[in-house]
Amino acid sequence: MPHLPTEYPDFGLTPEQRRHAVYGHYYEYPGMDGERGEIWGYTDRFSYAPGDVVTLFVSSTADRFDMELARDGAELVKVFEKSGLASRWQDTPDQCSVEGCGWQPTFEFAIGADWPSGAYRMTLTAEGRDGQPIVSHHLFIVRPLAGKKTGRILHIAATGSWTAYNTWGGSNHYQGITGPERNQFATRASTQRPWCRGFIMLPEDAPRVPIEVNLPPMTEPRYPHMEWAFATGHSKKYASAGWASYDGLFFKWAERQGYAIDLATQHELHFAPEILQDYDCAVFVGHDEYWTWEMRDAVDDFVERGGRAARFAGNFLWQTRLEDEGRAQICYKYRARAEDPVYRGADTSRTSNAWEAPEVGRPGTSTFGLNAMAGVYAGWGGCIPRGVRGFPIYRPEHWAFRNTGLYYGDVLGQESHIYGYEVDGLDFTMKRGLPYPTGEGNPPEGIQILGLGMASLVEENADVPPGWLNDEDAVFTAETLYGEATPEAMDKVKRGNGMIVNFSKGKGEVFHAGTCEWVAGLLRKDAMVEQVTRNVLDRYLGR
Repeated sequence: MPHLPTEYPDFGLTPEQRRHAVYGHYYEYPGMDGERGEIWGYTDRFSYAPGDVVTLFVSSTADRFDMELARDGAELVKVFEKSGLASRWQDTPDQCSVEGCGWQPTFEFAIGADWPSGAYRMTLTAEGRDGQPIVSHHLFIVRPLAGKKTGRILHIAATGSWTAYNTWGGSNHYQGITGPERNQFATRASTQRPWCRGFIMLPEDAPRVPIEVNLPPMTEPRYPHMEWAFATGHSKKYASAGWASYDGLFFKWAERQGYAIDLATQHELHFAPEILQDYDCAVFVGHDEYWTWEMRDAVDDFVERGGRAARFAGNFLWQTRLEDEGRAQICYKYRARAEDPVYRGADTSRTSNAWEAPEVGRPGTSTFGLNAMAGVYAGWGGCIPRGVRGFPIYRPEHWAFRNTGLYYGDVLGQESHIYGYEVDGLDFTMKRGLPYPTGEGNPPEGIQILGLGMASLVEENADVPPGWLNDEDAVFTAETLYGEATPEAMDKVKRGNGMIVNFSKGKGEVFHAGTCEWVAGLLRKDAMVEQVTRNVLDRYLGR
């Protein structure tokens, strides 16, 4: 294992600032940069087809700005630029995170007919009041045109999670300025607002969520990525979602490895599920937590018909609903039973609660084999801070591990830290040194557990007080599954696991490495992790 420091990193914060970085609520909002001035922008949609017209909305303290657009793939390739565009400051509603910004259009342009599918990074630059540049970034996706794509991968970006974690304007599905006391998370999150800082671009040294410290005994939980975010002016949630931390890492790696790969959003799964039928292999990566019922239908149908789904992602947890033609995402989460109107209807299946909630009745395992409630936390705060950093391997003879040299009991991705910070699992039992599902949670028939690590829902230590994570998620899970967070119910849910699994379904197949951090192995050029990824993609592309 590489040498790790024995102290948390110091980002120059006082103890009070460190506490606020974790427990406080800070976010991006119009006017936050004060006298210096600022520029913000967003587009009318997440994704476009070649030939579509993009509407750009800009609010700026400057009366002119320049725009540059580049495809952010294996290389950053500029495709369009425009200088001297007129701009103005636009009033923004207090609840723009919920309602949308409602700005007037600033500029329109057409997607080139020859622009390849992928993510397109937009850079908006103007002159601040002090004469220095002010800059912001936006990103949208160019999806592929219809038609059979033999030999190509379709990567589905986790835009449901991007929306859920976006802090711009003050509210998301975690914290917020909604409610009578202006302290509630938003159950409705608008897509009509800028992305928060850190979702599109990050410096190479930006910390990831899993702890990269060899903690000495009696060390209290800390959360360095949030401390860094507060110290550098990035979003508190930069490391939990977005292009820069997750989807972009996989997409760029795949192109550099020579794979032909296209990009789409979860909105395509919801509104145009036929897009999957053009491909043999669909890929899902990173922190992929929020899905609609229709998105799951699309993937289930794809696999049943013979498609292959490769999920290098963790935390398959929440059902959402889309409203206003996809411009708003609904998720009541912990408040679903008390507040979601669907819960009070005759059909409660679309309640925006966890997939494992009895009223939803559609376990996550039926789509991807694993679920988050059997996970969740590993290597984060006080949840297994000194545990394995990769997947212990139990079935090295499996085709996914060919040409890796892995032995039984080896830890895949230990050096690159692919295990965490949220993982998906199953209830299991051990027989003669091998794990098998118990059947609890309705796992698919014939599912094989290839790798297995520990996870926890509680920061539990006899000597050290809990930190920010504490036991709130364990309480919610116990109440969801067993009706009440009794000591007996808490004991059933507080311990979990993360797994690598493989199973057939209908005419198709699913491979699921249930961890958010698989992409860290690609980022850090871990040879074994890269080989397993190639093995899965090559098999699913029919190579």
